[in-house]
Amino acid sequence: MVITQTPFRISFFGGGTDFPGFYEKHGGQVLSTSIDKYCYVTVRHLPPFFEYSNNIVYSKCEQVKHVDEIEHPLVRNAMKHLDMHDLTILYDADLPARTGLGTSSSFAVGLLSAFYSLKGKYVDKRRLAEEAIYLERVLCNESGGIQDQIAAAYGGLNKIIFGPGGFEVHPMVVSGGVKDALNDNLMLFFTGLSRYSFTIQMEQEKNLERKNRQLLRMKDLVDEAERTLVEGRVDDFGRLLDTEWELKREINGKVSNPVIDGHYDRAMEAGALGGKLLGAGGGGFLLIYAPKEKQTQVRQALGGLMEIPFRFETGGSRVLYYVPEIYDPMEKRMREK
Repeated sequence: MVITQTPFRISFFGGGTDFPGFYEKHGGQVLSTSIDKYCYVTVRHLPPFFEYSNNIVYSKCEQVKHVDEIEHPLVRNAMKHLDMHDLTILYDADLPARTGLGTSSSFAVGLLSAFYSLKGKYVDKRRLAEEAIYLERVLCNESGGIQDQIAAAYGGLNKIIFGPGGFEVHPMVVSGGVKDALNDNLMLFFTGLSRYSFTIQMEQEKNLERKNRQLLRMKDLVDEAERTLVEGRVDDFGRLLDTEWELKREINGKVSNPVIDGHYDRAMEAGALGGKLLGAGGGGFLLIYAPKEKQTQVRQALGGLMEIPFRFETGGSRVLYYVPEIYDPMEKRMREK
C-alpha cells in the first residue's frame, strides 16, 4: 500500500505564459507557491475476491472489471500509461476540486507517484512533473498550461521559467522575515463557486496571439514581483497583484463575473492593496493581499465568504506511507477465465 501527499498551489504572477503556444515563441515565467493544503492518494492492489477488478473512489465510486471501463480520464490514462491493474484507488483532499488551486494536477502528480512507488520505483521531482504534464495535456488532451504540475511536484516558493527546451525551477531566495510577512498579509476566501477550468482555458488559448501585449506584461510582472520580495517591499508585491488581476481580466472576459468583481471591489474599499481570483477563473478561491491592520475590515466586507487560513509549504509531493506488496498478475488472468 502507498499513500502520497501532494500540495495545492497559489499562482501569483505569469499565469497564461505557461501555455506552450506562448512560451515556445516568447518564453514564459510564473511566480507561485505551494501551500499546506493537500490531496491524498491511497493505492493498493485489490484482492481477487470481488466481481470487479478495480475500485476507484473520488467524488463517486467506480467498480469495474477492465481499465478501459474507468470513467475518470486521468485515472484511466494513468493506469494504461504505467500498465497498472487490479487496484483500489482512494482520493481525499483538504479543499474542493475545480477551485483554482491546481487540484487536478496535484492529483495527477500524487497518483503517478503512488503508482511508481507501488512498482518499487523512485522518480525524481522533474520526472514526476514531466509525466504529469504528459498525462494531462497529451493523454487526457486537456487544455491548459504546465505550471501546476511543476508546482505540485517541487513544492516551495518558486520562479518557474518556460522555453522551447522545457522548464527551469528557481527557488525564491528571500529572507524568512519577508516570506512570513508575505504569508501573513495574504488572505484566501472561497467564493462558493466551482467550475470546470478547461472551457476557460480553451478560450484563453484562442486569445494567446491577440493578447500578446497583456501576456508579455504579465511575464514582466514576475521579475518585478521578485524584486519586491528581494528588497523586502511586500506591500508593493500586493499592489502588483492588482495589476495582474486587471491584465487577466483583459485577456479573457470569462475569468470573472459581477459577483466576483463585487467581492474584489469590497475588499479593496476595505483596505486591501491587491488580489486576484486563482486559477483559470470563473469561481473558486479569491486571494487578497491586505496589511494586518486592514484584515479585520476586509473580513467584515467579505463576511459572506469562508476564509481559509494557510501557510506556505516547501516539501512538494511526497510518499507518506509505503509497504511493499506481492502482486501476482496471474490472479487477473485467472479471474478473467
